[in-house]
Amino acid sequence: MIDHYAAANFELLKGGTLPEARLAFRTLGTLSPNKDNVILSPTWYSGDDAGVVAAMMGADRALNPDKYFIVIPNLLGGGVSTSPSNAPAPFDRARFPRVTLYDNVRLQRMMLSERFGIDRIKLVAGWSMGGCQAFQWAAQYPDAVEAVAPLCCSARTAHFNKVFLLSLKRALELDPVFSGGFYREPPLAGLKAFAAIYAGWGFSEPFYRNEEFRGMNAKSAEQFVEYFWEPAFIHHDANNLLAMLWTWQHGDISDNPIYNGDFDLALRSIKARTFILPGQYDSYFPPSDSAYEAKGIAGAQCRPIPSTWGHMTIWNPADRPFIDASLREALGEA
Repeated sequence: MIDHYAAANFELLKGGTLPEARLAFRTLGTLSPNKDNVILSPTWYSGDDAGVVAAMMGADRALNPDKYFIVIPNLLGGGVSTSPSNAPAPFDRARFPRVTLYDNVRLQRMMLSERFGIDRIKLVAGWSMGGCQAFQWAAQYPDAVEAVAPLCCSARTAHFNKVFLLSLKRALELDPVFSGGFYREPPLAGLKAFAAIYAGWGFSEPFYRNEEFRGMNAKSAEQFVEYFWEPAFIHHDANNLLAMLWTWQHGDISDNPIYNGDFDLALRSIKARTFILPGQYDSYFPPSDSAYEAKGIAGAQCRPIPSTWGHMTIWNPADRPFIDASLREALGEA
């Protein structure tokens, strides 16, 4: 069941204020009397809490709601929490303000403290932008996090990644229906172009070379885009996608008053046990970036996930034992 936390007059890092920042979140499991069994697993780009449950949770998984109290907060801008598609004027549609990961994590911290009295988290684990928030938590509140497990993500969005994001942005904005973000009907052509760009980055070159898309009932790469990727995006509000894209583009754990842009200092300040799990063939967040981050964090481990699924490895059942083994170690179960 979805719950909501609302913060009035929520000031944003990059300027402006949301009159009401509504954080939609889901909880699984039972909070222990000592509040020492808390796992936070934030949502990713274009995802929601239901997707996190489907991909990462279960009685047979490391993130087991029978053992832990799991909180899944939805990203601002994603359509469930406060977003361009549901914010009142004059904060709606293309007028939605710029929201950072710093803002998201601060709001999550407020919710955990005020709603549950939680001031320490056993593990923050997330995939893609959910993992970026895990990094953000560890740097922003280093004394509040025992362990982090960022999967297929980075602590700072790289320039190569930003080029990909720019192509997505252009795909939506250049659709004539988009009308500067004040469209009357969905910019469907732009959304389909958006999906096609995503298809070339989400899975890896070996995935396509081995024609693994045939396992998803597609006879060709083009059919795979039509069958798998277009349905994944055409139902999304374009302004929501762009709002989250801006958040992703400006991801940087050091871009705030705590670290003033000193990325290496932000990495050194992380105290949590850190298990970084990049995808072996992830084009967005290559293992080389993860290795650099691990070197900057005391005791951190970088464990590339050996998978041809690229960025999408978390959705491959065959990759879950490797992922869960590291998550269990992060939780102190190993």
